[in-house]
Amino acid sequence: MIWTTMQEIRNGIDGAIRIGETEVTIVDAHAVRSRAVDDLIWTAVFATDEAVKASAIWLIRATACAVGAIPSSIQGLYEAMARGDAGGFTVPAMNIRGITYDVCRAAFRAAKAKDVGALIFEIAKSEIGYTEQRPAEYAAAVLAAAVKEGFVGPVFIQGDHFQAKASSYFKDPVKELDGLKTLIRDALDAGFYNIDIDSSTLVVLERPTEEEQQRDNFEVAAAMTEFIRGHEPQGITVSVGGEIGEVGGRNSTVEEFEVYMQGLTKALPQGMKGISKISVQTGTSHGGIPLPDGTVAKVKLDFQVLEDIGAVARAKYGIAGTVQHGASTLPDDMFHRFPEARVAEVHLATGFQNMIFDHASFPADLRARVYEHLKVASAKERKDGETDEQFLYKNRKKGFGPFKHEMWSLPDEVNRVIMAELEAKFGFLYAQLRVNGSSEAVAKHVVCPLVMPPRPAGL
Repeated sequence: MIWTTMQEIRNGIDGAIRIGETEVTIVDAHAVRSRAVDDLIWTAVFATDEAVKASAIWLIRATACAVGAIPSSIQGLYEAMARGDAGGFTVPAMNIRGITYDVCRAAFRAAKAKDVGALIFEIAKSEIGYTEQRPAEYAAAVLAAAVKEGFVGPVFIQGDHFQAKASSYFKDPVKELDGLKTLIRDALDAGFYNIDIDSSTLVVLERPTEEEQQRDNFEVAAAMTEFIRGHEPQGITVSVGGEIGEVGGRNSTVEEFEVYMQGLTKALPQGMKGISKISVQTGTSHGGIPLPDGTVAKVKLDFQVLEDIGAVARAKYGIAGTVQHGASTLPDDMFHRFPEARVAEVHLATGFQNMIFDHASFPADLRARVYEHLKVASAKERKDGETDEQFLYKNRKKGFGPFKHEMWSLPDEVNRVIMAELEAKFGFLYAQLRVNGSSEAVAKHVVCPLVMPPRPAGL
């Protein structure tokens, strides 16, 4: 149900949640999980009245905190991994582009089954746009899923690829970075206490030295890190990620990493905590490389890059290690190698999207309407010589926003079988990345102060 007024919200939570000045009290936990949280998240996503939407989002966050699912920074765990006090696993960071509440529920169910605490839910700057999920809405969906599935512990929500667009930056850097700062503020307010600053888009390989090539990258990363430190909530150290190799470009080197880190360290105010991990390029591309028939080309991933840079990152700079992007379409027999190479974090997105669109139970008429829409709305994205299969594979992610309500409204029997397969996939990935049983390490090393934004006036 989508509540449309404040009174409907009050009536809907009556007997389940009691609203206080700065927090809520759970009156009936069963009522919260069986009905109230479902209606709250549908209201948070689909209500047309902004005050009603904001109130539903606040109530979800307050309810999650009340039951022990608390937005947190993974900084403490990553510092422990850098010291060698924790590890042996690679943290999955999962971009959920559509049907977010139900997909996150599947991820939490798989996590609870194997005592997984080290997992991240993230959304990239570009995804926020084309999936029509602002940070507050995305965080609400993640937290509502945690409440629904009874997940207790730190909930890590991350801003992925918060990046500067090179053409805009070099034309007007102040305007471009002001826009990035606004996004960061929105994310922090929503409970994103993990943010990846991707200024690798600003690397200029035509410059004569690696320091000059990386200069705009590390200077912008330092400026954004300083901005985050100036706005993070009291008691929370946001986990900030950096990036040296734009995904899809040439493979990264230890030398590039050293130049970046030295420049970043000099550019940060003395004593200010810097990044906790570094994203590098190893041969992958986001979503994989579609062939003319729509299948994905095999990728030769250079694990040595991950291992070599990660070793220097931990030993010399005290950060957790490397991050691998664009991994969800890799062969299943490759994932166990990430923890073997001591990779700190791996980002997974398109594979989950593919499981939804390509599932035999996904309504054929809805898929056809999404594809017809994209042929018009994304026509400018089509490259010369590209087949329909290649074009649609690369662009169907942009169907999640315009068709959000229909995606969320799949028939129960269809939703059930798709989510069951996603849950199994999450469970497989957790096992391969060795995060099963990681709740103990998270509890030991992660501090999660309770941060609640002001209660909306209407409540």
